[in-house]
Amino acid sequence: MLRESFAQGLRQLQDEILRMGSEVEDHLIVVTDAFRKRDMLRSQRMIKADDWVNARRIEIMTACMQMIATQQPTASDMRLIAATMEIVGELERIHDYVKGIGKISLMINDEAFPDNLAMLMPEMAEKARFMLHRALEAYSRTDAALAQKIPADDSAVDQLYNQTHRAVIEYVIDNPEKMEKAHRIEWAAHNLERSADRVINICEWVVYMGTGKFEEMS
Repeated sequence: MLRESFAQGLRQLQDEILRMGSEVEDHLIVVTDAFRKRDMLRSQRMIKADDWVNARRIEIMTACMQMIATQQPTASDMRLIAATMEIVGELERIHDYVKGIGKISLMINDEAFPDNLAMLMPEMAEKARFMLHRALEAYSRTDAALAQKIPADDSAVDQLYNQTHRAVIEYVIDNPEKMEKAHRIEWAAHNLERSADRVINICEWVVYMGTGKFEEMS
């Protein structure tokens, strides 16, 4: 009976991670769209949503520690709990990047900027979101093989960021007085690039869940 209750608790933990991850996925797209469209209201909502994400992280971490303290987890259970604690931290950090993009949007406010400076951001956001979606799928199934495939998609996000970086440099050369604003736009794109990097960290922990071995992925 105790073992059945413990297994149910583990499933609930995973469900909470998947729910939190789904919100983070959605917010990556919403905040990027708000940035492109200069939608201050949605940007503010995404900043405020970070409070919910932070609260979920604390709740999940607390539940994990209680399970360790009060139950007798097996080695595989401990791997799942340890990975869950790390993954919830990565989700919180990804949402920090969402919050950062929202703040940058408010800094720029309704000031217009050339569309080409941020035109690749929606594609970056979608690629990062899809990487996260697949990583969460791998987590839900403890699918180490799938988790090992996902980091290869990060190169496409890096390429889009590099294109944005070059566009910003060209813009600043022609418009040096706009350097601060251009830098902020690039930093918003950089937040998306870093979000994809965080997904790789999630994949590393899923592999650990499934194999018991931790391997860094580039």
